[in-house]
Amino acid sequence: MATVGGISPVEGSENSAKIDNLARFAVDEHNKKENTLVQFVKVVSAKEQVVSGILYYITLEATDNGKKKLYEAKVWEKSWLDFKELQEFKFLGDVPSYHHTCC
Repeated sequence: MATVGGISPVEGSENSAKIDNLARFAVDEHNKKENTLVQFVKVVSAKEQVVSGILYYITLEATDNGKKKLYEAKVWEKSWLDFKELQEFKFLGDVPSYHHTCC
């Protein structure tokens, strides 16, 4: 259980349908606001902070113009009000592509 005001990891966030849906929501909202075509790939990690509702900090991988990039999205949710809002969506860096060289 999260501590009020404290930020704690969301256990199993990489395989959570709820976190996945929040990450997709964040990408969709970002695309609407910025008129971009960022495409969600996967959740890397997530943390949560109990405020008036829960503020989720989701690190996600997405493609932008064919390049894999990392973003952090802050999504505020008040589930009892059916309220969800994208607070912040920021670029963290490119996902390194690993090239295998053989023998």
